Amino acid sequence: MAADDDLAARVRAALGGAGTIREVKMFGGVGFMLNGNLVAAASKRGLLVRVGKDRQSEALARSGSRPMEMRGRTMEGYIYADPPALIDDSVKVWLRLASAFIQTLPPKAVGARLMRTKGKRK
Repeated sequence: MAADDDLAARVRAALGGAGTIREVKMFGGVGFMLNGNLVAAASKRGLLVRVGKDRQSEALARSGSRPMEMRGRTMEGYIYADPPALIDDSVKVWLRLASAFIQTLPPKAVGARLMRTKGKRK
Protein backbone atom coordinates (compact mmCIF):
# COMPACT_ATOMS: atom_id res chain seq x y z
CA MET A 1 0.00 0.00 0.00
CA ALA A 2 1.40 3.42 -0.98
CA ALA A 3 1.99 5.98 1.74
CA ASP A 4 -0.80 8.23 0.47
CA ASP A 5 -3.21 5.25 0.33
CA ASP A 6 -2.29 4.44 3.93
CA LEU A 7 -2.89 8.06 4.92
CA ALA A 8 -6.28 8.07 3.17
CA ALA A 9 -7.22 4.88 5.01
CA ARG A 10 -6.22 6.46 8.33
CA VAL A 11 -8.29 9.57 7.56
CA ARG A 12 -11.26 7.40 6.51
CA ALA A 13 -11.06 5.47 9.79
CA ALA A 14 -10.67 8.61 11.90
CA LEU A 15 -13.69 10.30 10.29
CA GLY A 16 -15.93 7.27 10.78
CA GLY A 17 -19.06 8.40 12.60
CA ALA A 18 -18.24 12.13 12.24
CA GLY A 19 -21.18 12.82 9.92
CA THR A 20 -21.91 12.55 6.23
CA ILE A 21 -18.53 11.86 4.57
CA ARG A 22 -17.97 11.93 0.82
CA GLU A 23 -14.65 11.28 -0.92
CA VAL A 24 -13.60 13.34 -3.93
CA LYS A 25 -10.41 13.19 -6.01
CA MET A 26 -8.61 16.50 -5.54
CA PHE A 27 -5.23 18.04 -4.76
CA GLY A 28 -3.50 14.98 -6.24
CA GLY A 29 -5.12 12.68 -3.70
CA VAL A 30 -8.42 12.11 -1.95
CA GLY A 31 -10.45 14.95 -0.46
CA PHE A 32 -12.83 14.21 2.39
CA MET A 33 -16.00 16.25 2.53
CA LEU A 34 -17.85 16.44 5.86
CA ASN A 35 -21.43 17.58 5.39
CA GLY A 36 -20.42 18.94 1.97
CA ASN A 37 -17.43 20.98 3.22
CA LEU A 38 -13.79 19.98 2.71
CA VAL A 39 -12.36 18.86 6.03
CA ALA A 40 -9.14 17.17 4.85
CA ALA A 41 -7.28 15.73 1.87
CA ALA A 42 -4.70 12.96 1.84
CA SER A 43 -1.97 12.90 -0.80
CA LYS A 44 1.74 12.22 -1.21
CA ARG A 45 2.33 15.82 -0.01
CA GLY A 46 0.81 15.02 3.36
CA LEU A 47 -2.46 15.75 5.10
CA LEU A 48 -4.26 18.94 4.11
CA VAL A 49 -6.56 20.09 6.89
CA ARG A 50 -9.02 22.95 6.93
CA VAL A 51 -8.64 24.60 10.32
CA GLY A 52 -10.12 28.03 9.59
CA LYS A 53 -8.43 31.42 9.69
CA ASP A 54 -8.84 31.81 13.46
CA ARG A 55 -6.96 28.58 14.28
CA GLN A 56 -4.36 28.74 11.49
CA SER A 57 -1.55 30.23 13.59
CA GLU A 58 -2.23 27.68 16.35
CA ALA A 59 -2.07 24.85 13.80
CA LEU A 60 1.12 26.21 12.22
CA ALA A 61 2.80 26.25 15.64
CA ARG A 62 2.56 22.44 15.71
CA SER A 63 5.56 20.43 14.58
CA GLY A 64 5.51 19.26 10.97
CA SER A 65 2.93 21.75 9.71
CA ARG A 66 3.22 24.31 6.95
CA PRO A 67 0.86 26.71 5.17
CA MET A 68 -0.97 25.50 2.10
CA GLU A 69 0.18 27.31 -1.00
CA MET A 70 -1.57 27.20 -4.34
CA ARG A 71 0.02 28.87 -7.35
CA GLY A 72 2.31 30.87 -5.09
CA ARG A 73 -0.50 32.13 -2.87
CA THR A 74 -1.02 31.07 0.76
CA MET A 75 -4.52 29.73 1.29
CA GLU A 76 -5.95 31.14 4.50
CA GLY A 77 -7.42 28.58 6.89
CA TYR A 78 -5.69 25.54 5.33
CA ILE A 79 -2.46 23.85 6.43
CA TYR A 80 -0.45 20.79 5.46
CA ALA A 81 0.82 18.30 8.01
CA ASP A 82 3.93 16.70 6.51
CA PRO A 83 4.04 12.86 6.28
CA PRO A 84 6.85 12.38 8.85
CA ALA A 85 4.73 14.24 11.43
CA LEU A 86 1.75 11.92 10.88
CA ILE A 87 2.59 9.22 13.37
CA ASP A 88 0.47 7.41 15.95
CA ASP A 89 -2.67 9.39 16.78
CA SER A 90 -1.58 12.67 15.14
CA VAL A 91 -3.99 12.16 12.20
CA LYS A 92 -6.86 11.96 14.69
CA VAL A 93 -5.66 15.13 16.44
CA TRP A 94 -5.48 17.06 13.14
CA LEU A 95 -8.92 15.82 12.11
CA ARG A 96 -10.47 16.81 15.45
CA LEU A 97 -9.14 20.33 14.92
CA ALA A 98 -10.45 20.43 11.33
CA SER A 99 -13.81 18.83 12.20
CA ALA A 100 -14.37 21.39 14.94
CA PHE A 101 -14.05 24.15 12.35
CA ILE A 102 -16.24 22.38 9.78
CA GLN A 103 -19.00 21.94 12.36
CA THR A 104 -19.26 25.76 12.51
CA LEU A 105 -20.12 25.89 8.78
CA PRO A 106 -23.57 25.27 7.30
CA PRO A 107 -23.90 21.98 5.41
CA LYS A 108 -23.69 22.23 1.63
CA ALA A 109 -25.97 20.48 -0.83
CA VAL A 110 -24.22 17.66 -2.69
CA GLY A 111 -24.53 19.25 -6.15
CA ALA A 112 -24.16 22.90 -5.06
CA ARG A 113 -20.81 23.52 -6.76
CA LEU A 114 -21.82 21.84 -9.99
CA MET A 115 -24.96 23.91 -10.27
CA ARG A 116 -23.14 27.15 -9.46
CA THR A 117 -20.50 26.72 -12.18
CA LYS A 118 -22.72 25.16 -14.83
CA GLY A 119 -22.63 27.14 -18.05
CA LYS A 120 -19.67 29.34 -17.06
CA ARG A 121 -16.97 27.22 -18.70
CA LYS A 122 -16.02 27.66 -22.34
